[in-house]
Amino acid sequence: AAHSQVQLDIVGEIMDMVDASRAHGVTDGESWHVQKVLLDCLESRWDEPGAGIWEIRGEPRRFTHSKVMAWVAVDRCIKAVQHYGLSGPANRWRKLRAMIHHDICNKGFSAARNSFVQYYGGETLDAPLLMIPCVGFLPVDDPRVAGTVNAIERELVTDGFVSRYSGGGVDGLPEGAGTFLACSFWLVDCLELMGRREEAERLLAKLIGVANDVGLLAEEYDPVARRQLGNFPQAFSHIALVNSALNLASPIGPARQRAAPHDSGGEAVPAVPAS
Repeated sequence: AAHSQVQLDIVGEIMDMVDASRAHGVTDGESWHVQKVLLDCLESRWDEPGAGIWEIRGEPRRFTHSKVMAWVAVDRCIKAVQHYGLSGPANRWRKLRAMIHHDICNKGFSAARNSFVQYYGGETLDAPLLMIPCVGFLPVDDPRVAGTVNAIERELVTDGFVSRYSGGGVDGLPEGAGTFLACSFWLVDCLELMGRREEAERLLAKLIGVANDVGLLAEEYDPVARRQLGNFPQAFSHIALVNSALNLASPIGPARQRAAPHDSGGEAVPAVPAS
């Protein structure tokens, strides 16, 4: 059913990928044209509800992670203008970026939970919220980031393995999915960014330890039955593994590179969300 869904978060993933490629000198002349076309579309659609990263079969919602990735899309285009001298309406995009940022902090954060939540108006958790410090939306020392990581550790983690989200019914699917390995690697990245290196190293070792005899990982893992589940092998899991390994191997790993501030004209980040 995913072919008919709205998944606005993917635009942010594409923009982030192109930004990383450009930093390593491997983009071509068409990349910037494609980015501007995508951003023109996103500019009028970023506030729409959608199916989100998990391709839910339930009611479309304004997923917080999807809005964060919309912010990433705009942010990376501003970076392209400022850092690489490409042509684009950076001032207009800065206003859009600030609008999206305020919207997320105002509607995607629950003061009662002291955590960002899965979707606007909800109270459930979502593991992709771990990406908030990793993509530079908020600094890792922001109390909202710490509150979100703590809530996910408390409610979504089983023996170190992270489930995709809490609560039932939002996806329209039956209960019983295993923990999601990519999400577990995202927790490794957050722990490293937060200075909890020993915990990050232990968790990474545990995750690598569930691979099969030739080092391959599936989509999910059942920590009770101790077996891999779902699509196998799963590129999503291996991409997350590589990123986590690089984050621990280098003082300037992928998460720190993505989270690094680059725009002196960016919006201010309030210490607490708007009421």
